[in-house]
Amino acid sequence: MFEYIILGILQGIFEWIPVSSEGIVALFSNYFIKDLNAIDVAIFLHLGTLLAVLIYFWKDWLDLLKFKDLQFFKFFIITTIISGAIGFFLYDFSKEIVMGGGLLALMGAGLLLTSYFQKKKIDFKLNENYSPYIVGILQGFSVIPGVSRSGSTIFGLSLFENDPLKVLKTSYLLSAPVVFGSNLYLYLKNPDIVSQNGIIALVFAFIFGILTLKLLLNLVKKINFSSFTFAFGILCILSAIIEYLI
Repeated sequence: MFEYIILGILQGIFEWIPVSSEGIVALFSNYFIKDLNAIDVAIFLHLGTLLAVLIYFWKDWLDLLKFKDLQFFKFFIITTIISGAIGFFLYDFSKEIVMGGGLLALMGAGLLLTSYFQKKKIDFKLNENYSPYIVGILQGFSVIPGVSRSGSTIFGLSLFENDPLKVLKTSYLLSAPVVFGSNLYLYLKNPDIVSQNGIIALVFAFIFGILTLKLLLNLVKKINFSSFTFAFGILCILSAIIEYLI
């Protein structure tokens, strides 16, 4: 049972930063829990952090359901459809793809460039109409092991938005339908993934997920956009290096 508690804690902490929580959880599970598929365990534990997102941003979900911001609603729907379609197509092939770390490093480099451009006040004035398609594609590719979903969406959103808090909030909101859909697909393929130990892991993923989420969002309020993208760019590159070494 202790191993499952650790798994939940790891998921709750690493889900929100551009380090592949799926990769970290799968790596730990592969070494310490021999009777289950490591990738399936990692996907299942996202339900814990999904609950954290639903509760922490309950007002934003309510606004979304009430169509208070039609522009964001349209963005949310288009992004979800695109990422869902790409993720569904790549899911069965993702275990054979070995360039996850490389993609993460590229996103890290992109965030570092974004930081530099912001510091130098260089604005490319990208058309915001393209944002749901770019973010949707990037999020869809996060099904590849080693690619951070939060890292990919943070990079994509940073191309169009200069408010760090809004970037993070949007990234985390976008995770909900993707996590729900992937777990529904997982359950249909492997109903045995739900167990007593699995539920314990989900509880700890939720507890540490909501605590880490609050800490990170409070922290990002105190830094500017250039520092934000620089820090997350470094995290992406470090994650890619660690994955390569492992």
